[in-house]
Amino acid sequence: MKKIKFSMPLQILTALVLAVIMGLIIPEASKYTSWMGTLFLRALKMIVAPLVFTSLICGLSRLQGGKDFGRLGFKTISLYLGTSLVAILTGLLFVNLLKPGVDANLGFSYDVSDLHIATGTLMDNLTGIVPENIFKALVETDMLAIIFVSMLFGYFITKLQTEHRTLMSSFFEAANELIMKVTGLIIRFSPFGVFGIVIRIVTEQKNLDELVYRLGLYMLVVLLGLIVHSMITMNLLLRLLGKINPAKHIKAMLTPLLTAFSTSSSNATLPLTITAMEKNAGVSVKLTSFTLPLGATINMDGTALYEIVAAMFIAQAYGIELTITQQIIAVFTALLASIGAAGIPMAGMVMMGIVLTAVGLPLEGIGLILAVDRILDMFRTSVNVWGDTVVCAIVAKSEGERLYVSSANPDI
Repeated sequence: MKKIKFSMPLQILTALVLAVIMGLIIPEASKYTSWMGTLFLRALKMIVAPLVFTSLICGLSRLQGGKDFGRLGFKTISLYLGTSLVAILTGLLFVNLLKPGVDANLGFSYDVSDLHIATGTLMDNLTGIVPENIFKALVETDMLAIIFVSMLFGYFITKLQTEHRTLMSSFFEAANELIMKVTGLIIRFSPFGVFGIVIRIVTEQKNLDELVYRLGLYMLVVLLGLIVHSMITMNLLLRLLGKINPAKHIKAMLTPLLTAFSTSSSNATLPLTITAMEKNAGVSVKLTSFTLPLGATINMDGTALYEIVAAMFIAQAYGIELTITQQIIAVFTALLASIGAAGIPMAGMVMMGIVLTAVGLPLEGIGLILAVDRILDMFRTSVNVWGDTVVCAIVAKSEGERLYVSSANPDI
């Protein structure tokens, strides 16, 4: 008999179920177990600043300079960032229209004065991106300042002399690998952290029916945004920019899309994505070897959309109304957080901490959405991979390549 692998998602699901059951039956247990959630959230806060700092520096230092920032690189990166931004705005639109967390009677409260950007104009916040002290920004987890400094460092590393560039790149690559190892350790203990968070939520929650209803609305908003972005926005781009039949492209990409859905991993799906683009779509090896690995690194449309919807839902559930300025900052942070999500186990949860920290929302809100995160992860990963293939196909057509030439109905 084949043994069921007790994977991390299964461990978290088990922890969630146990926390709910114990919270309902023995509510006093929360006094003795909630410390695990507190410790887990402190560990996430600890790792957020160095994670963003090293991952963005490494990403930019690898991408910039040389042929990577030539014509091909410019088109590819522009499309990746553009589609991610559209995905975020799509999610923001639906979460503001449907308001899944507004007027929810969940009993949660948070001191609005704790919001890092509760006051000040948009210009104040923009000028605040440039820190007076880099180390102070790291200590205070000033996310926008950290992102600005990281991008600055990552870009100018490529402008150094060869030996210095190699030295600095190696240093930050090593630092990033170290941070990833620490992040992996924290994630290994996430079932215990989730248990501590959820049992406290259950014991403090007076209306579980309302919580389930609101989570259902939240899932609906995320799924609706993902469907609109993938099936309407991306298909329009295929048709208008690439002159490609979307139905034909979907059929050619079925294998990597189904694999992405089942594994929830863009990196694990990458070999199948490359094979499908080369064999089924007819894209050259030169383009697939550049655009698709790059896409698996920086193009996370589904993740970006999910981050902004989750952040807005948590704000609504806590009765916090984010201003336009705060929403703009959340959009900007979600975009860059989705870029930094590559290669991180359970990237959505870790990156969610970055977005929430940027606008001063309580990290405890992560416990609200973890119950349905695994299901949504399957859908958003599929959208991530779909976005990679769409951009790859559009870039290939813009480079004069003929796609699907062996098909009975070639594209025109």
